Amino acid sequence: MKKIRNYSLLAVLLLFAASCDKGLERLNKNTTDPTAIDPVLLLNNAIINTSFPGKSLVFDVGIVQQMVTPNGGVLAGANFNQDSKEATLASIWVVYYENVIKYTHDVIINTKSVAARSNLYNMARIFQSYAFMILTDEYGNIPYSQGGAGYSDQKFFPSYDEQKDIYPNIIQELKDASAALSATGVIETQDVLYSGNIAQWKKFANSLLLRAGMRLSKIDADKAKATVQAAFAGGVITSNADNAYMRQDGNYTQPIGGMLNGSEAANFYLAKPFVDQLKNTNDPRLPAIAIRYVGATSGNGQTVGVGSTNPAQQIGMPMGYDNGTIVAQASADGLASFYDYSQADRRRIVKPSAPVFYVTAAQTDLLLAEAAFRGWITSGTAAQYFSDGIKAHMDQMATYDAGCTVAPGDRDTYIAANPLMAGTELEQINTQYWIASFLNGPEAFANFRRSGFPALTPNPYGQPNNPDVPTGTFIRRLTYPTSELSVNTDNVNAAIAKQGADKLSTRIWWDK
Repeated sequence: MKKIRNYSLLAVLLLFAASCDKGLERLNKNTTDPTAIDPVLLLNNAIINTSFPGKSLVFDVGIVQQMVTPNGGVLAGANFNQDSKEATLASIWVVYYENVIKYTHDVIINTKSVAARSNLYNMARIFQSYAFMILTDEYGNIPYSQGGAGYSDQKFFPSYDEQKDIYPNIIQELKDASAALSATGVIETQDVLYSGNIAQWKKFANSLLLRAGMRLSKIDADKAKATVQAAFAGGVITSNADNAYMRQDGNYTQPIGGMLNGSEAANFYLAKPFVDQLKNTNDPRLPAIAIRYVGATSGNGQTVGVGSTNPAQQIGMPMGYDNGTIVAQASADGLASFYDYSQADRRRIVKPSAPVFYVTAAQTDLLLAEAAFRGWITSGTAAQYFSDGIKAHMDQMATYDAGCTVAPGDRDTYIAANPLMAGTELEQINTQYWIASFLNGPEAFANFRRSGFPALTPNPYGQPNNPDVPTGTFIRRLTYPTSELSVNTDNVNAAIAKQGADKLSTRIWWDK
């Protein structure tokens, strides 16, 4: 009898336990958080994070003498011809590898075998090629074949590829990915760059291919010519409607605009060579870009009330000064203080919601002008591409802000007064490319090294005894960040042994 009671109690307990378990699986299942991410959203993260970091002002933009600061500390870099690991804390290397390369890599491996996402797969290949081109142009030898493979392949300490091997791979990737895009496939409408528009993605890829070909003009003219011809035949960006750019807003503010509207608002100034180029040619882009807070003696004095966009009043800050020596120079220039020099207008062209341009019709037209001048393409003339490039950039200015609009009449007057002249073609074309790449520091820096134009005078600061930048020369590359030197030591040292000393003065492969 006792056994029967025990069995009965056990049965009741089992029934109770079963009733308690019933529904627990449902209760423990998270029905709100996603278990997978649509890979197009990862591509969007890559596109968003490609916006050039604020610290690109410290080197790229300063090297090409478009903006400069007299201040040191975390801002020391091109202004003092000084290697600065502080500036690399938020450098393109860190931002791109941790975001752009990682995200595009994830998209590529997750869509490679999914036929329905073929367009997305190839869009990611194109965009990753763009990011890798920037990285290798900035640093030289970089992790390429193993870049971004930390999670997928457990490549936590990636080896470095030589730039001479990276460029042919980028060129082939762009060709293959562009050819594989199909308007009959699934259209990735959530893509933030082109909403999945296949024709525009193909033009983007071919415009990058054109850039890649032109990069090789000094190192391999035959390969450069063939690549340029392939890009041109495929169709490139020649209309502002096809420009590749990041549309910023209150949620996704542009890093340079955030920096210049934050703690560094009173620290960066338009450089004298840039202002003088625009001012001396009556360029209508100067009032669209510049503002001078007349009489300002401090950052607090840079108020709307004293701001002037009058081109006659713009004065660029000369190169080669620090915050001690610039005081006397500002006085000699007739200014109240160095706060009185011209700046990029942070309420218009570098407002936080201003767009960030990656590849534009203006840049592409100007590269076509050079290609036509070299005889690499025979459709169209160098003179026409040259004027088209200037026109495209002046029309592009309105995209930053309505206050940056260049009037069509002023545009046409400038173009008529500045035709392409025999004997100075390369200088004129690449000086205009410099202007058209304003705020795109990596591209302005790369094309300056490739072409040698505009004809800038080396920044004289500290050069006589400078171990980083010898007297009378320019910075030729950026150095590897501390994170690589301390964590991926063996691989980065192997890269340095092949490329040359990890110095600002060391030339990369195509920069001969």
